[in-house]
Order: sequence, then C-alpha cells, then structure tokens
Amino acid sequence: MPVYIWKGINSYGDKRKGEIEAPDQATALGHVKRLRIKDPIVKEKPKDLLENISFFQPKVTGKDIVIFTRQLSTMIDAGLPLVQGLEILAKQQENPTLKKVLGNIKSDVETGTTFADAMRKHPKVFDNLFSNMIEAGETGGILDTILGRLAIFMEKSMALKKKIKGAMTYPAICLAISALILVVILVFVIPVFEEMFASFGSALPIPTQIVVSMSNTFKSNFLWLGMGLFAVIYTIKKIYSTERGRFRMDAMLIKAPVAGPLIRKVAVSKFTRTLSTMLQSGVPILDALQVVAKTAGNKVIEAAVFRVADSIAEGRPIAEPLEESGVFPNMVVQMINVGESVGALDTMLAKIADFYDGEVDQAVENLTAMIEPFMMVFLGGMIGGLVIAMYLPIFSMANAVGG
Repeated sequence: MPVYIWKGINSYGDKRKGEIEAPDQATALGHVKRLRIKDPIVKEKPKDLLENISFFQPKVTGKDIVIFTRQLSTMIDAGLPLVQGLEILAKQQENPTLKKVLGNIKSDVETGTTFADAMRKHPKVFDNLFSNMIEAGETGGILDTILGRLAIFMEKSMALKKKIKGAMTYPAICLAISALILVVILVFVIPVFEEMFASFGSALPIPTQIVVSMSNTFKSNFLWLGMGLFAVIYTIKKIYSTERGRFRMDAMLIKAPVAGPLIRKVAVSKFTRTLSTMLQSGVPILDALQVVAKTAGNKVIEAAVFRVADSIAEGRPIAEPLEESGVFPNMVVQMINVGESVGALDTMLAKIADFYDGEVDQAVENLTAMIEPFMMVFLGGMIGGLVIAMYLPIFSMANAVGG
C-alpha cells in the first residue's frame, strides 16, 4: 500500500506533519482531514531507489525479532486483533527492512493467509522454528502464549551466542595484534638493525641470523605468502561448503581437545532448549525434530537428530538413537529416557537445557582463564625473542670492547 506524507496546521495553530498508508491520495487526504488538520498538503512519499536492493538495506537482528515478538504477544493477550497489532508494530518499526516485511505479512493475513504461512514467505527474517511454532499457536488458539515462549527462547539463545562470542573475542584480538606487531617488526624494524649489523663486519649470532632470514624471506615473498594464506582459507571454505567436508570438519571440531567440550555442551543446550520449546508449544515431535536438526548448526548433531526422527517414526524410543550417535553425554540420554518414560519429555529437556546453560557458562570461564595466560606468554615470548635476537650482536660487541 502506498505511503503518503502530509503537513498542515492543527486546531491550535501548530504546524504538524506525518506519514500515512492509504490506497490512493484522496483516501489519505480524508484521513488527514479527520485529524482536524487545516489546509493539509498530501503527497506520495518518494520511493527510495535502493529499497529493492537487499545489499543496501539494514539486516533484521535477533534483538529486533525479540522486541517484535514480545510486543505482539502483549497486544494479542490484551485482546487486540492480529492484523491491527501487525499494523501498529509496522508503523512504529524503525528498521525499514522489518517494517516492509511486517507490512507484507499484514497484507497477506488480511487476504486470508495464515500468520505462519505469511511468515514463511520471509525465511531470512523468520526461520522454520519461528513459523512452525506460530502455526502450532494458531492451531491451538494460544498464539499469545507461543509468542511469549518464542521471545524467552530467543533471548536465551542470544545470551548463549553472546557468551561464546565474548570468549572468542579476546584471543581473536590478541592474535590479530600479534600478527600486526610481527609484520611491523619484520618489515620495518629488523631491516634497520640489519643495516647497522652489516657495518660491524663480524659474524652475527645464530638467533639474529634466523630473525634476519625470516625478515628477508617475508619481504621477498610477501605476495606469495598472502596468496598462500588466501588459498588455504578458500580451500577450507570450499571443503566446508560440501556436505561431506562440513560433516568431517564438524566432527573434528567436536573432538578438538580444548574447544571440543565447549562445542558439545553448546550443541546439547541448543538441542534440548529448542526441542523443549517446540514440544511445549504443541508441535508434533517428528516435525519438531526436523526443525531442530536443520537449526543445529553442526552436521554431526544434525545427522544424529535425523536418525532420532527416523527411529521414532519406526516406533523406537528417542533415547536409543541418541545413545548410538555417541554425540550426547550418557547423563543426557538417561534423563531423556526418564522424561520419555514418565510422559514429561518437554519438562525434562528444559531442565537439561538449564543445566547445560550453566555448564556452558563454566566452560567459557575456564576457557577464558586458560587463554589469558597462554596469550600473554605467547605475546611476551614472540616479542621478547625478537628483541633479544636483535640486541645480541650489540651485547657481544659491548663484551668485546669491555674485554
């Protein structure tokens, strides 16, 4: 629906302006006049030339979706019709991408499309998990409750991602700084010392010779080294883009000595939290497992969850294929088995998720505590080694003069 901008004077003599959606200019003018605006001027809002180019549009963040979900849940719980709630949220939305999406969803719902199907037309904004839970909420008549659960689920997922990113930020920054310092020393500092040492006329100590050789090799092969690094990164991405390659790399990551346990705990927490939320919302377990598998983020976990779905379709309990996968800890398997036996699988999954959220917190703290001294030793050893290697000839010359 076109958007019109208007301006005029209200009954108090103050200048006012705004925007309004209407099928045509005459309708928009009528709406403005009902606001008691004198001598209104209504024009169609100029279109943004870049609005249809997704690259130039801001992305919809998880925070945007959480705020939208909570607000819509509150509106529906208060008895506001869905279409009216979507219209209000679209008008007050600051993110133009989400504003446009909500407008399209509102139009689809007005024409008889279900809320879930309207969301499925925008998979980049609302994933399968979101649309499937909305469908369950519409079917069961508890859309406000489902939206509230979705908001809580997304907030916990965002908090988990934030913890992981926070743990990885420090070593990433340290490594970047280390690489920059190393390049500066090799390219700019060592050549100055090399020229100075050449005037000594004596043989350089072996550590100094090694550092000078490193500097010369780096400067003369800088382009080839850069191309080699690019080739390695490209090859890894190419392998990771294939199903088989990604499966093997994900399997290696899970078994990695330091990061592996953390990755496994994050995967278990995400799996149990997502499945619990979907089951509590009334999504059938087979449909829920299909969605959980696709949102696992790890091909090994994804394959294990798909095997679970196949097993359940054959009439087997959920715990058996989880144990056979070798991915999920024995405690998790046993707790899921108990939950399934007593008919409280969703509740048990939620308790496992809460427990593993705490495990992830502890693992992140331990990893950060271990990385900090390692990075300090690494940085100190690298910079200190280079400095000592450069000053060794000066110390040797000073000893010779003193002798």
